Amino acid sequence: MEAITTLALVVAVVAGARSTWSPCGVSMLSTITPVTEASRERRYGLTVGWFLIGAIAGGATLGVLAATLATAVNALDPSTTASLAVLAALALVAAAFDARSLGITLPGHGRQVNESWLTRYRSWVYGIGFGWQIGAGLTTYIVTAAVYLTVAAAALTASVPVAFGICLVFGLVRGLAIFLGARLTTQARLIEFHRRFETARETSRRITIGVLVAVGVTAAWVAAGPIAAVGAAVVSGGVVATMRPDLMRVRPTALGSTTRVEIGDRPTAGLIG
Repeated sequence: MEAITTLALVVAVVAGARSTWSPCGVSMLSTITPVTEASRERRYGLTVGWFLIGAIAGGATLGVLAATLATAVNALDPSTTASLAVLAALALVAAAFDARSLGITLPGHGRQVNESWLTRYRSWVYGIGFGWQIGAGLTTYIVTAAVYLTVAAAALTASVPVAFGICLVFGLVRGLAIFLGARLTTQARLIEFHRRFETARETSRRITIGVLVAVGVTAAWVAAGPIAAVGAAVVSGGVVATMRPDLMRVRPTALGSTTRVEIGDRPTAGLIG
């Protein structure tokens, strides 16, 4: 199962990184920064420390789900070849969802975290609370199928500690993203950062799709050899050829406060999450 573990870790890292472009990810990078924490008379270093602890705890929560599924997979005792074949198929389906090639919306929800926590509670409360919801992956807005694939790939290892650890890595990556805002000490820097960050949204999506395709082709190769890999590559080519634009845009409406999610030309209400 070493190959599955390695591929699952790759998926966890890319899922955590890509999720930074979710509404919650953008919100955290506008609400927890040196300039915004100073405005609330809070210490940025302490808040991000609590946030990272919360994100790891969220990853652990997701890990419990993955470990439970890993127990079920272990009971079924599939061959390594079968597990790799399933992973290959799921990775290509995930890539198709992210490419919007299937013509259907990624399963999920638009739940947002509560921005009133920022003024109602101490920094350790909203730091841990927001971090946990970010690290758990499935509790707020989901922008990539790689999050679901992380859980599935972890379960396919058929190992409780390995599955749990893979989800911890996901939570850690999501938590570490908060440090992207460490140098945002002025409003001007904050505004410029978010302009550049939103510009990179499509690049992050394409990189994620590329990684998912690579995981699918690699899993197919290890499972059944070069012929299977060629077949997976052909399917991947179809996914890329039918890729549609990502219609989501996420922008802070008041830096240090809320974000506005736009789907195409249709804006939603300003929300944090």
